[in-house]
Amino acid sequence: MPNKKKYIVNGDSEIKAQIQFADQKQEFNKRPTKIGRRSLSRSISQSSTDSYSSAASYTDSSDDETSPRDKQQKNSKGSSDFCVKNIKQAEFGRREIEIAEQEMPALMALRKRAQGEKPLAGAKIVGCTHITAQTAVLMETLGALGAQCRWAACNIYSTLNEVAAALAESGFPVFAWKGESEDDFWWCIDRCVNVEGWQPNMILDDGGDLTHWIYKKYPNMFKKIKGIVEESVTGVHRLYQLSKAGKLCVPAMNVNDSVTKQKFDNLYCCRESILDGLKRTTDMMFGGKQVVVCGYGEVGKGCCAALKAMGSIVYVTEIDPICALQACMDGFRLVKLNEVIRQVDIVITCTGNKNVVTREHLDRMKNSCIVCNMGHSNTEIDVASLRTPELTWERVRSQVDHVIWPDGKRIVLLAEGRLLNLSCSTVPTFVLSITATTQALALIELYNAPEGRYKQDVYLLPKKMDEYVASLHLPTFDAHLTELTDEQAKYLGLNKNGPFKPNYYRY
Repeated sequence: MPNKKKYIVNGDSEIKAQIQFADQKQEFNKRPTKIGRRSLSRSISQSSTDSYSSAASYTDSSDDETSPRDKQQKNSKGSSDFCVKNIKQAEFGRREIEIAEQEMPALMALRKRAQGEKPLAGAKIVGCTHITAQTAVLMETLGALGAQCRWAACNIYSTLNEVAAALAESGFPVFAWKGESEDDFWWCIDRCVNVEGWQPNMILDDGGDLTHWIYKKYPNMFKKIKGIVEESVTGVHRLYQLSKAGKLCVPAMNVNDSVTKQKFDNLYCCRESILDGLKRTTDMMFGGKQVVVCGYGEVGKGCCAALKAMGSIVYVTEIDPICALQACMDGFRLVKLNEVIRQVDIVITCTGNKNVVTREHLDRMKNSCIVCNMGHSNTEIDVASLRTPELTWERVRSQVDHVIWPDGKRIVLLAEGRLLNLSCSTVPTFVLSITATTQALALIELYNAPEGRYKQDVYLLPKKMDEYVASLHLPTFDAHLTELTDEQAKYLGLNKNGPFKPNYYRY
């Protein structure tokens, strides 16, 4: 029988609408005890760290449960400027990186074409993203283009320990491991940023936690940043909030809303990875299951298409009438969550919002309903409301919890409401090649832009760069683009080499 345990949580579970930064009462040079470490730093941003569970339970039982922070490790070059689970796993991580390189043609082409020019020479990039084999290819590409990098993870469950070890062995200061506690998460970010004699001038962020940590804790450092590249809905929303308040003192690039990110990472990636994440955690069959997908943006569209193709009966909730009409035209029934919550077998959130699934919804769900999130933030499902004395939590397997009501009803909660695909499975490498190349080009553009081109605001990636990213991936399919004749280009009023669509065009 799995171990049963009850959680008692004191305090206000309400998540404030505006970005809040809790004062960190713990100084990082005063090491907490091993027992107390998980309860510290309740959060600067609940989007990445709102968790009460034991991080160790999410790692393999054979792993050494000693915190990496308590280990003294060095790579083969004698450097100890990193903190990973086990540096001895580096060889295995290197193999995974080499496999990923085969499916990331654009990044490898960019590395080959630009490494002689070193367009990022002098760039000091601090990054906070998922640390996977694909991210490793991006980091090593940035290094080949001349940048110095320091890295932390944007999600406490998505790090591949062997990949982090391989990066540390290669000389990258990486501070991340799978199953970090909340305090570990912020400690790792601080170790990336707070380095004597090292001033970052570029930020690559996924979710906005790194950006806001620097903004709050190191304001003088933040003012010296030359540019920020952000790839998530959550992080972009935060940047626009800062910009609107007049507090964004550096230019930022919104990669999330670039065409190559929206259409490929959000749509095609989620179309494949939603099934993978659900299968690995629940072993369920999709045919005939009733599923409600909250949100019909690009992520929601991908999830719905995949589940429909597997024979599921799919409902959609949406606030935007345009997205709602798209869902109807695609053959999905548009509902309010309250209308179907008692009958559905699976609830999937992908809105980027908060409290989409509330305690009231959770109370009304049928027995064995599966609840998961495909958005970046873990704010979409009100998991905190489930940490009450009358409910029992039962760990089934890694990333799978039964939450049991007094009458015996139970729901199946995946990854504690965090991002399902990267927490519970993997995502297609080829799609991540598109996103990673977009990020690399955005960093190059911001770093090399002449003074005055970008003001203290949030910008979209230039259309020409989106097209360039797409063109780098076409040879993989032996695809051949048609070229405009001079007469045709003149007729359309276009340059023969692009861009081929105006900025307002919706693909």
